[in-house]
Amino acid sequence: METKNCFIMISIVCGLLVLSAIFAGCSSSAPVQPPATTAAMTTVPATTVPATTAPAPVQTTMAPVSTTAPAAVVTTSTPAPVYTPSEGTVIAFTAASLKGVSSKLAADYAAMYPGHKVVFNLDGTQALRTQVKNGAYADVFISASNAYTTELTNGGYFINSTVKPLTSNYVIVILPAGNPAQIQSMADLAKPGVKIAMEDKTVPAGTATIAVLANLAKSTYNQDWNASVFKNVVTYETSEPGVATKVALGEVDAGFVYESTYTAASKGTYQAIAIPKKDNYLQTYTIGVLKESTNTGAATEFANFMLSSAGQQDLKAYGFRPL
Repeated sequence: METKNCFIMISIVCGLLVLSAIFAGCSSSAPVQPPATTAAMTTVPATTVPATTAPAPVQTTMAPVSTTAPAAVVTTSTPAPVYTPSEGTVIAFTAASLKGVSSKLAADYAAMYPGHKVVFNLDGTQALRTQVKNGAYADVFISASNAYTTELTNGGYFINSTVKPLTSNYVIVILPAGNPAQIQSMADLAKPGVKIAMEDKTVPAGTATIAVLANLAKSTYNQDWNASVFKNVVTYETSEPGVATKVALGEVDAGFVYESTYTAASKGTYQAIAIPKKDNYLQTYTIGVLKESTNTGAATEFANFMLSSAGQQDLKAYGFRPL
């Protein structure tokens, strides 16, 4: 009996040992999961950090693009013509109002200096200024605005000793040959329905016209007249010849230009209304040799020709006034 009890006890003990071993095995395999869990957690930060930091470089590089784009548009709004420096050839960036006399000047310069010639780039002075500042090549600059001459001088673009007054010009009103609006005086410019062309205020002729209208309003008419004239302006052109073209084509009834443009036009192209000198605006032109010129000898010769009696006579014949 005792033997049987001992056997039972031994069996129970063995069974408990077996169960302990099993539980021990189960409990010893449990730590295997944390490394897997830990590995997964360390992987998440690794992918999350690049995702959160990646946009920062994109924002940093995009910011300059959005801020510089408008400036590029502004400075390249007037395309610069491409000229190659050439010995004996002078590239003259010239106010557009000299268009009428430019051929005569070119011919007389070539006659005075055999083997030399001048090529004119004719445009509004404000556009020429922008072209030069953007790096366009030129030997000589002829400006219809003292303000733009001063700006380029202060910017170091000129050989300062060569910058000199060249000529002058007054403002005049031109009408189409047939004068369909029947404009007889400055007072008629304020009538309802009259279509007027004027240069933009950035154009030297535009600045001169605004001053003329202010003078006339003060001396002869009134501010209501002045306001009515501006109300009748249907186009603001970027060059003085642009206004002349609108009038010649009959697209407008009147336009403000320089006397030289009226004088240079073929006979019968326009009618004109003179503006009293006491109310007019005398526009002064300047000429100067640019520092970037690789042909300063010929450039200086051309500037001297323009200031000589021959050059001044050409300018006078086309409506410009001596200083």
